[in-house]
Amino acid sequence: MSEKQLTKGPIKPHLIRLAIPAALGMVFNTLYNLTDNWFAGQISDDALAGLSIASVVFALFIGLAAGLQSGTSAMVAPDVSGDKKSKVRHWVNNATGIALLLSILIIILGLVFGQSLLSVLTESSVTIDLAWQYTWVILLGNLGFVLTNVAAGALMGFGNTQAFRNVLIAGFFVNWLLNPLFIFVLDLGVAGLAWSTVVIKLASAVVLFWLLSKEMGVVPHPEFRWRKWKHLLRQIIPSSANMLTIIVGGFITIYFVGRFGDEAVAGYSVGVRIEQLLLLTAMGLNAAVMAVAGQSYGAKDYQRVKETYHQALKLGFFVSLLAMPMMVFLSPLMMDQFSNDDKIIGIGVYYLRVDALAFFGYVLLFNSVAVLQAIKQPIFPMVIGVLRQMVLPTLANFILIVVLDYDVYAIFWAIVCIVLSSAVLMLVYTERQLRKL
Repeated sequence: MSEKQLTKGPIKPHLIRLAIPAALGMVFNTLYNLTDNWFAGQISDDALAGLSIASVVFALFIGLAAGLQSGTSAMVAPDVSGDKKSKVRHWVNNATGIALLLSILIIILGLVFGQSLLSVLTESSVTIDLAWQYTWVILLGNLGFVLTNVAAGALMGFGNTQAFRNVLIAGFFVNWLLNPLFIFVLDLGVAGLAWSTVVIKLASAVVLFWLLSKEMGVVPHPEFRWRKWKHLLRQIIPSSANMLTIIVGGFITIYFVGRFGDEAVAGYSVGVRIEQLLLLTAMGLNAAVMAVAGQSYGAKDYQRVKETYHQALKLGFFVSLLAMPMMVFLSPLMMDQFSNDDKIIGIGVYYLRVDALAFFGYVLLFNSVAVLQAIKQPIFPMVIGVLRQMVLPTLANFILIVVLDYDVYAIFWAIVCIVLSSAVLMLVYTERQLRKL
């Protein structure tokens, strides 16, 4: 099926065909990270702790490049539908140039501030040393991450979500081979986990760029044209900022949950991981909406853009009807797989059951952000992200926990209220912007 057909025919089959591979790829990416955690645990408990804080620090730096995927997709998709091959080439080439610059920036910032950030997260010199063994390798090899984002975003703009899924699945299985090789055979310890990831990400970037060159009919290369960069950065910067707010927001929530002890943090953290696995099915719709709505926007078929958004919400609602009962009724069974501590299980179960009320709110937020990016309006999602992830949780939790002295469960209810109110605002704004088309 050619990419141009996304602007023709029924929308729902296009969304399903594109969303399933995207969601499956996200699942395997999550499993990839769990694999690294398992191998770190085989080294030592200190290694597992080191990997945990190293991952948090690296996430802060790589968040700078997180918008490359959606930003590239948003610029490529409209011109794919218009068959403007030269414009597509320029978008991809200049996104590649931005990726190279960001890679250098990440290395510099990481080497200058990385160890200081690690020391903020733990006071253990052993854990900091192990975390840095992982971090410096990943920082130097971050080029694979940023180039993969560019290629995956461009391919999604062409309506190809299968390619990224395939490299994520392949990476998961290759990781099982390379981790023991680097860790135990070559005796690199925690650094072996990083070397395995760097090799896999660089190989993924090569494969995706090869596939992208087949779509474009020419091999992409870096370009540094400021006029093109300005348009790309208008999409990339808000998306990256949105990702950074998610990371910082996680710190804020953990800070307030941590006031109730390690068991509360563990229960909440496990509950969030379980919820994220369920949300991956809905998040796969993002890539599908970006591709279909983006190409329709490029073809100036604005009615199809609106229909794409509404069809995505219907599919997301169906997914929510399946996921919400699982969070309510199966949460004790799911939590039991991660811990034997009754308090940890109890807090995780409570969180999952309460946050089930907000599941469709998350879906609505995801799809609204995707369609706004597709029509090149990424600023409002960034504003909502700052409010939802940082400003409102800080204010609400300070009042509820510090001033009114409520228990940890109040934090979970605050999350639900903030998500649902943000979703309503996003829905109203998105509908208004679509009517303007």
